[in-house]
Amino acid sequence: MSSGGGTHMPKEPDRSWPARLWLARHGQSAGNVARDAAYAAGSPRIDIAQRDVDVPLSPLGETQAAALGLWFAERRPEERPEVVLSSPYVRAIRTAQIIREQGGLSEDSAAFVIDERLREREFGILDRLTRLGIEQLHPEQAEIRRILGKFYHRPPGGESWCDVILRLRSALDTLSLHHCGKRVLIVAHEVVILCFRYLIEEMTEAQVLKISAEGDVANCGLTEYVCESSDGRIARALRLVNFNFTVPLERENAPVTTAPDVKAPAP
Repeated sequence: MSSGGGTHMPKEPDRSWPARLWLARHGQSAGNVARDAAYAAGSPRIDIAQRDVDVPLSPLGETQAAALGLWFAERRPEERPEVVLSSPYVRAIRTAQIIREQGGLSEDSAAFVIDERLREREFGILDRLTRLGIEQLHPEQAEIRRILGKFYHRPPGGESWCDVILRLRSALDTLSLHHCGKRVLIVAHEVVILCFRYLIEEMTEAQVLKISAEGDVANCGLTEYVCESSDGRIARALRLVNFNFTVPLERENAPVTTAPDVKAPAP
């Protein structure tokens, strides 16, 4: 309380952030391939034998991950990631491992952390259904999604984008507390990357959905931020310098693929 009787809001404490932050989507997965086949055949279901967490990279996905690893390896050691955080899904872990195998990290002892908060958005009863399958088997969910929009729609047993954002808020706290000043690479999934952008850049629902509508995040596409200040406001602390950056793939003649993740129905 001030001596003049006025009330002052406490100043938000300063935060420290990674010196550089890369967000990479995993390479093309077998699930992406199966999804494309299901849509091409007009099938209501996506034919995959494994749990979604166990779906591996496709051969092309491994090639994409290697291309990204080689691109990092060409940077000077002090410009490569020092810390890797990965979704627990097989396709994300394998992407990160290939990047390491290609010499893409700053040193052999670079930290490699699997963080369940970075997992794919859970789709509940709509898992492995194409848009046609949702309309045929769960027409009520198609209607609810139409009314609420994909930002707020939570299918039974699944997550909305807001649910993903909630868990990513604590992941950002971890970046600040444990990886400040480091060069950090996060390997995760399309919606996770878009939700990170929503948080870091303090977007509105309309802004992040506009980015989503403009095109899918490419497999092994990079989103990159650099730290410019530590004044407590995330938007000022991390500045976006690249989004959906696919030059590493193009340099190695690795095809660029942009299929939505297997669990996500077409918009």
